[in-house]
Amino acid sequence: MKTESKPRLQCGSSNLLISVPHSGIRVPPALWEDFSEEGRGLPDTDWFVDRLYQWAPETGAGMIVAPMSRYVVDLNRPPDDAPLYDTAGVSLQTGLVPTRTFSGTAIYAAGAEPSPMQARTRVAEYWEPYHQCLKAELERIRSIHGFAVLLDAHSIRSKEPLLFSGILPDLNLGSNDGRSAHQSLVESAAAALRDERYSLVVDGRFKGGYITRHCGSPRDGVHALQLEMAQSAYMDEEARLWIGERAEAMQDVLRSLVHILMQWQPSGTCT
Repeated sequence: MKTESKPRLQCGSSNLLISVPHSGIRVPPALWEDFSEEGRGLPDTDWFVDRLYQWAPETGAGMIVAPMSRYVVDLNRPPDDAPLYDTAGVSLQTGLVPTRTFSGTAIYAAGAEPSPMQARTRVAEYWEPYHQCLKAELERIRSIHGFAVLLDAHSIRSKEPLLFSGILPDLNLGSNDGRSAHQSLVESAAAALRDERYSLVVDGRFKGGYITRHCGSPRDGVHALQLEMAQSAYMDEEARLWIGERAEAMQDVLRSLVHILMQWQPSGTCT
């Protein structure tokens, strides 16, 4: 694998690892030629999420960031491409190797969609290395601290009619309905996120994707949460611009969250 396509890992000294699988914008040149004009805009990128958390390693948190676009292969989908969410009332399902944007437009030029073999190649070249790195780092953390906490960091436009109705809350904390993390951790994280400036929901539309569900196993000492942010809360989502005042306010909340996650200790039996 070329260096520029490898996941970027910063090992931390704490129990916390932050995963950022969807902020990457790199696309192999040959694949870029197959994209439609809409696809080349990479509209479904988790814009600036890695930047929002760039201070976290200074606090002792670990961080893993994927440089490649989710349009190459989606690291937060299962390798068998099984649906993650209830399809009732949802007009669009996003897959392992997406062919449609969240708005329903084609990512590829007509006739250039990837074949099953090409999809498998992308899984081997990009999906597997990220998950191998993620697994190894969680195991390293658990071996040192006796447990590990994973925060899977995401963002999305506040309005995506094919994925959800209405306007998305600013902060969407997911624990796979309490199965991916100890309840006390979920409660502590939610308390850290409560701020009068932002709306918050726990285990709403976004309960956690494949990374949260697959890695989160409280009985095995790994507690995983997903935080999905509405992009309107920290940027101009139409112009795709970083808005300093908004971003700094959001970073204040994220600092509180990271602090709480690093201070948390499991007690009693994890369920």
